[in-house]
Parts: sequence; C-alpha cells; structure tokens
Amino acid sequence: MNQQQNLPKLGFLYLDYVLRFFDKSNFKGWPDKIETVVYHWGNDKERFIAEVKRKKIDVLIGNIPATAYETFKEIAAALPQVRFIPSIETQFANKSKENVTLFCRKYALSAPRTHIFYDKDEGDAFLQTAKYPKIVKRSYGPSNYGGYYVHKVDSYQEAKTLFAKKKYTPMYIQDAIDLKDSGDIRVMLIGHKPVCAFWRYSGQGEWITNTSQGGSMDYGNVPMSALELAVKASKAAKAEYWACDIAIDAKTNEPYILECATAFAAFPYIRDWIGQYIMWDLSDGYFRMPHVPLFSWEELGKMDSSFLRTLRHIYFSNYTPSVDGAYWLKEKETFDMELTEASHPDDVPEPIAPPASEDELPGVVKDQQDTPSEIDEAVETFDFKNVTLTQLMTLYGMDEAIAVKIKELIDNDEVDYFDALENSGVISEAQKKQWKRFFR
Repeated sequence: MNQQQNLPKLGFLYLDYVLRFFDKSNFKGWPDKIETVVYHWGNDKERFIAEVKRKKIDVLIGNIPATAYETFKEIAAALPQVRFIPSIETQFANKSKENVTLFCRKYALSAPRTHIFYDKDEGDAFLQTAKYPKIVKRSYGPSNYGGYYVHKVDSYQEAKTLFAKKKYTPMYIQDAIDLKDSGDIRVMLIGHKPVCAFWRYSGQGEWITNTSQGGSMDYGNVPMSALELAVKASKAAKAEYWACDIAIDAKTNEPYILECATAFAAFPYIRDWIGQYIMWDLSDGYFRMPHVPLFSWEELGKMDSSFLRTLRHIYFSNYTPSVDGAYWLKEKETFDMELTEASHPDDVPEPIAPPASEDELPGVVKDQQDTPSEIDEAVETFDFKNVTLTQLMTLYGMDEAIAVKIKELIDNDEVDYFDALENSGVISEAQKKQWKRFFR
C-alpha cells in the first residue's frame, strides 16, 4: 500500500490580526491540499468547529495567542478526533508569565524565584520587605513586546510607583539574576533537539537583552547546561517545537529559565525544519526526519541574514560512513531528535486563579469589530512619525521583523502616515484595521 494514501488531512490554524507562524511553503513536498481555518474572534467558536468538521481536518497546526487560549480549550474538547500541533496542553506556557512559572514548578525546572499576588495588599507587604533588585513583568498576554512590559526595580518605592502606574494584575515579581556577560540565551528546539541557540546581549546603557532595544547576538560558546535545561523543558511540555530564554547566573554558572513557549520569533529556515519534522511525524516514515547537526548555528550565524533568507530550504543530510573505520570519525550527537509524547489534560499545572474567559480578561477592551485589542489599563496612542521601535513592538500581533521594517520606512521618509504602510506592502488590510487606532 502506498503510504502516501494514509496521510492525514492537514489544516493551518490562523487567527485574524495575529501573525502566521506557518504557511504552505514550510511544508514543501506535502502531496495533498493543506486547508486553512481562520478564527475570527468574538462568538466564532461554533462556526470554527463546524468548518473544521466540514473540511474533515485531522491535524490543526498553529499557535494559539493568549487571548484565545481558554476558548481553544473548549474548541479542542469539541474536536476530540483532531490533533492540535502543538497540543493545547503544550501551549499552556504561551498564555502568561504566570503559566510559565507554574509549568516550571510542576516539572522542577530551574527558574528565578517568583512571587505571584492577586491580592494587592499582600503583594505590597511582600515588596516592603523584599530584597532588591527585583524584576516585574506584566504576566498576561503575548510575549513579543521586545521587553516593553519587563521592568527592573531597585527599591520598594520604585516598585510601588510602578504598580500604581501600570496596575499589573497579577503582581508578577521575580528575583533578578546577575546575568553572566550581561546576556541571556535563546534556545530553539525541534523534537527536543536544540537546532539554534545564541546569546543576546544588552545594548549600551541597557539591561534588557531584546535585539529590538539595541541588544546584540552571538552564536558562539553557548554552554551545554543551557541546552540541557531547554531539552528538559521541551520534553516536559511534550513540544514538537519549543523555545527557551535562559539566564546563566554570573556567580554560580547555574542556568535558569526566564521564558519558554511554542510562540517565538524564528528564522525562516527554522520554520522549514519544523515543517519537515511535522511531516516526518505524521507520515510514518514517508518523509525523512530532518537532520540538524548540533552547533550548526555557529556556522549559519556567520552568514548575513539577507543571504540566509534566500536559503530558506536548508537541508543537512545525515552522515553515513563510506569506508571501514570511518565510523570512528563520525560525530556523536549529544541530543537526538525524537517523536513527541502525546499530551494529556493532567500535564497542565493547576492555576493560581480561576481562568477567565476571552471576554472576561481584566483590562481587555473589545473594539467595535470585536477584535483582540491591547491588554492594558488604557489605549495609548503614538505619534506615527516619531514612534519608537519599542512602541511598535507593543502592538498586539506585531512581529519584530515587521516593526523593524516600519521603523526603517519612517526613518527614511518613505512613509509619513500610517495608512501608507498598506500601500507599501508592509502590512495587510487586516493589520491596518487592527493597528490604525494606536497612531495619531
């Protein structure tokens, strides 16, 4: 029997106004039509479920943003025969910083000591006696804000002023790790194998390591301890693909997880490798498992990014000895790429507070089109001509590459008002509709 005849029906899970992680080019060679199903927010659950059933989709592939996580738990329960990649349980950490902390606690993953308070008086009492500096983060919502909602406070007064202004709920407070070399490490994994890792160093006069705030990258000398911790986290999450941000303590050299999720900024060739892995997973060997040598990122990191974008479909062949004795020259892999275990509802940690529905989340204000809006105490608007890269990164669904391109167009005087971005091809009509109200 031709194995191709037994391939499952694939569908891409998309959401209006949210950047798409995959498209069909990431699944090069898949012989059958790949469907797309778009969730339109609001009261779209029943229609979405019906469309998945009508298209007879077996596997839905795509990340779910924080604002839709609880809704998609219900959608997945109504579609028990459909496999979600990543699973709903695997995407638990995508929803909030609180969930990342709960995940690390459940699976004994090394992370900075963290305190989470829903009672403001309890949180304030803790801050009065805490040892500083502390890191304060807005717990809920998408993580791709370029560090805009991550703060360092050096005293109780600074912390009190910050929470009075930002009104973050819950109060999410971490011990500040003394970062080795003033940097942290991003590790990307596929099938629990590290396929890319690099240091992120803070910019001049900054402490946040995000590249959107002037930070720099270095692919060399990533310690094995960081890779081992990332692999442990990926296996605990049962993740087909995964990323961790890891801090190395300057005093002890111990690694700590700062962030982890299936939603992360990935180079085009990383998305292709993920597609290859998923095709191998779903085809019972009809497609080859991708072979990505450990530390290949050190060599790829030497290549200009504009050149790498033209080499999207990079493929490394698995080395096979051609003569007797060549086996002993073969590199021994430290980590193997492997199939992901099936997830189960018991994999998810118990929440501290009862989960809110999509329309009950604190601070969420739906606009007239019933689309996901910014999660904050008020809508902040920006002067388009003078908007900073950091401010662009705060927009819901904004990808770092798009933000950088917008900033370049503004700085080069190629656009001088927001609507012109659509004409330049940088953003879609849907993105224009979502983001326009944030500019003046």
